[in-house]
Amino acid sequence: MRLLHAATALAATSALALTLTACGNGSGNDASGDQSSAPASSPSATASGGAQAENAGATKDAGSSTGGGTGTTTGGSGGGTGAGRCHTAGLGFSFGSGDGKVSSSDDQQQLAVVLKNKTSAACTIQGFPGVDLKSSGGSWSLTRSGATPKKVTLAAGSSTTFTITLLPWNQGSGAEFKATSVVVTPPNETTSTTLAWPGGSVLLQDGATHPGTYTGPVGG
Repeated sequence: MRLLHAATALAATSALALTLTACGNGSGNDASGDQSSAPASSPSATASGGAQAENAGATKDAGSSTGGGTGTTTGGSGGGTGAGRCHTAGLGFSFGSGDGKVSSSDDQQQLAVVLKNKTSAACTIQGFPGVDLKSSGGSWSLTRSGATPKKVTLAAGSSTTFTITLLPWNQGSGAEFKATSVVVTPPNETTSTTLAWPGGSVLLQDGATHPGTYTGPVGG
């Protein structure tokens, strides 16, 4: 009888051990499953990949934007609005027909100076020209009018003008300036062109605050 009870007890103990072992292994499998299926590392990798794709897209977009901007600038330059400045060497100089009287009260006259684009490309010009009247005894740099200069685009072969307003000298009116030539320097240029003066003597007012002889802006 003791042997039977001992065998029964041993069998029960073994069965309990097997049950505990099975439970322990199941718990371990659950923990292992939690670790392997946990999305902590996988979503991180996915997020990183997405960020890289966005960065790549941003870089691509930036490149496209830069290229587009450059193209637009180049296109604008070729379209005339970005034409280069007119230079003295590329301009022809002459007098126009606008040399009639403009004011009977003080006998002021206007002399138009024509600037012609002699080159094969458009150019722009803006501002006041330098105008110096020359005589055998000296030079007189004319002051500017109060007009606002505007930008003028000259196509190949086209012309624009500026006006010299002058006050002729009359006997007894004051000092006489016997002009023989006029030196014209286009805006923003340092090279000049000399033309023979087509008019008569001018009343010298080189020290006056508001002289009757002065120059206007190109295109004005």
